[in-house]
Amino acid sequence: MTDSHIEFAYVDVFASAPLTGAPLTLVPDADGITEHQMRAIAREFNQSETTFVLRPSRPGTTRRLRSFTPTGEEVFGAGHNALGAWLWLTISGRLGLDGDEATVSQHIGEDVLPVHLRRTEGGAVVTMEQSPPVFGAVVTDRAGLAGALGLGEADLVPDRPARVVSTGAGHLLVPIRDRAAVDRAAPDAARLIAALRQVGGEGCYLYTDDTVDGGATAYARFFNPAMGIWEDPATGTAAGPLAALLVADRIVTPAPAGQATVVIEQGHAMGRPSRITVTVSGSRVQISGSGLIVASGTMTLPGARA
Repeated sequence: MTDSHIEFAYVDVFASAPLTGAPLTLVPDADGITEHQMRAIAREFNQSETTFVLRPSRPGTTRRLRSFTPTGEEVFGAGHNALGAWLWLTISGRLGLDGDEATVSQHIGEDVLPVHLRRTEGGAVVTMEQSPPVFGAVVTDRAGLAGALGLGEADLVPDRPARVVSTGAGHLLVPIRDRAAVDRAAPDAARLIAALRQVGGEGCYLYTDDTVDGGATAYARFFNPAMGIWEDPATGTAAGPLAALLVADRIVTPAPAGQATVVIEQGHAMGRPSRITVTVSGSRVQISGSGLIVASGTMTLPGARA
């Protein structure tokens, strides 16, 4: 058995400058890598998610994507894990596209969803369709949830429930009084995991309408301790559900044409400001963002690739 070598890249997603946004490790040619190795590689890179790009396994799809957290858990939502892969594929020219715009099809988990790609000068913008929103359980123990977040019950918005919403991954969306309270949150991992399990949530998205930029809709932080993600600077799989909820609850009103645009700020508390744009039209949820390739390299794997 001989060592093998794989290429990888770092992509800053939902970012306009290097060292901002959500960092993603991407392995672009992953067909010869076993699932066991994928989990080990994700632990080695220790990013919130590491994405592996594979040849399509379903007719009519362009690429299959698999993503893993540092604890080796596979995630199936289409957020920065998928958007970063398509940014790299577009910017690097690996798709062989004709022209500056194209629509492709991604296979992630059990979903096959369209992705719109647009080249820009020196970069790209990717727009991904997520699954139709599913509105789940509501938290009844508000004081317990606040305590799990290191906050008081008065920090929660009194007339808006915390509830699980999914557009591919179900996250608990928690409305918070103001930005200072969002930034003050210091979750107790064990208590938060227990609270999430009670309502069937994967991660926890704290949000407020007290934004940094007056043009934004919400300011947010994301925690997912059960999946080995203490805090994530940009979470597309939570931004989509939040936009769907704000529209469903008429916090955001669609334009006359029926489409609403929601802009979410995230990552400021981590020193990695991110900006996520989501459009909602009925049950159709689309997430958009840009990003940059900031590094690339080669990893050595022991033994032969399967």
